[in-house]
Amino acid sequence: MLSIAHIINPVIVANTSDLSIAQPITFETMHLAREFAGNRVNVELYAVQYFDEERIPLPGSFIRTCDLSRSVPDVGVFLKKKNLPLIKDILDRLYESSSAEYMIYTNVDIALQPYFYQTVSHIIRQGYDAFIINRRTIPGKYKTLEEIPQMLAEIGEKHQGWDCFVFHRSLYPRFKLGTACIGSGWIGRVMITNMACFAKRFTVFEDLHLTFHIGNDKVWQDPQWDDYLEHNKSECRRILVDFDQKYGPFDRTKLPGRFFLQLEK
Repeated sequence: MLSIAHIINPVIVANTSDLSIAQPITFETMHLAREFAGNRVNVELYAVQYFDEERIPLPGSFIRTCDLSRSVPDVGVFLKKKNLPLIKDILDRLYESSSAEYMIYTNVDIALQPYFYQTVSHIIRQGYDAFIINRRTIPGKYKTLEEIPQMLAEIGEKHQGWDCFVFHRSLYPRFKLGTACIGSGWIGRVMITNMACFAKRFTVFEDLHLTFHIGNDKVWQDPQWDDYLEHNKSECRRILVDFDQKYGPFDRTKLPGRFFLQLEK
């Protein structure tokens, strides 16, 4: 049976944060999708938090990994401190905690359709060893777990964001993620660079109705956090240069056209 390990990074937030609504819905839809997969796919759900954070209540199907011990301000200089985790630290925790064949990372505000893991399994059986699933955006009116059935029924709108990453475990030891952090832009480009470089068969699924996000707030685009965005841009460019030097010119045909927007700026 195919085995999948899926990790998220829940955070303690104020009641005014959009995550106070999104996170419980993410937890519940992940749990439901795991239950829906039944004995057809072996799904392990993981959550990772900081060592000094209050423990967030999770459905019993979740496993807690070893805690995170650093954030991006520990490795860079920023005008205002924001404890954003390094994607490498999160994926390291998953790699160390599970021996599942495939690893998945999604942002904590990305909810799943019940058939998510079954569809991922079907895609894997087609020969893909790394792929990205773009989300759908549904109206921001939804607030409660009781509304999940109607959320699932929403067709939503196509979104270009890269926020669901699936890849074979054997690829991960070769990944070069630098000190790029989640919670800011360009993290998708960092992941795509690695997945496209090392996978035998990689693609981005832009039109599948598998994941959704409530509303389309872009908190990370607030100008006060621009230095975090610049940090991720710098890391992405550095990784691309490193890959070009080690493996020859990067095969740009494997990457989405939007990948290169602002790359040279």
